[in-house]
This record gives sequence, structure tokens and C-alpha cells, in this order.
Amino acid sequence: QAQLVESGGGSVQAGGSLRLSCTASGYSYRRFCMGWFRQAPGREREKVATIDVDGRTSYADSVKGRFTMFRDNVNKALYLEMNSLKPEDTAMYYCMADIQWPSYCAGGSIEFANWGQGTQVTVSS
Repeated sequence: QAQLVESGGGSVQAGGSLRLSCTASGYSYRRFCMGWFRQAPGREREKVATIDVDGRTSYADSVKGRFTMFRDNVNKALYLEMNSLKPEDTAMYYCMADIQWPSYCAGGSIEFANWGQGTQVTVSS
């Protein structure tokens, strides 16, 4: 059974850094559409960054230049390096994987994606 497990969340002060990790298990493919999303209280879940099967990344404008995502294809792991954190980055962060075609990374619907349980990031001012 496909599963995504996140780790690395926590509480930091504004300007600090955190690294989130996501480990995928139960997937037959080594490379597939993956990404990070976040959801703050009272707000809809929003994309933070995605990476497609060819390694092309896409970042939300709000995190460009501050967050870096990278993938370990051998270990099917996804990482999100978050620097210069702001209070508005406070949210539950979710790992996403989508092996459907077209995947979300290829312009398809997010409807069939798999999600992790989430990890909380709290940034204080």
C-alpha cells in the first residue's frame, strides 16, 4: 500500500530554517509527480512546490527564493529546505504524490493524488 510519511516540522522564529522530509513507500516507480502543499487554519490547501518525473520544479511565488525542494530518486524521498521563514509560512505541510496520468504536475487534477499525514510548521515573529 502506497504511503507517504513526513517529518521535520517544528517551531522556529522568523528568519529561521527548517527542512521537511517525505518518504514514499509502496510505489513501484522511482520517479513520479511529487510535491509539498500547506494549509493554514481557515484557509484552503495551497501548493508550495512540485517536481515532475523529469525533475522540473515549480514553486509558489510566495516561497520562491526562500524554499528549495529536491528529491532522492533512489530512496523515493522528497525534501523541502525552508529558509528565511516568515510567520505567514505557518501551516500544516503535506507531502503529495501522484502517479496518475496526467498527473497534477502534468496539468491533471489533484483529485487522485496521495497525501501524507502532514507535519506542522510554526513560525513566530
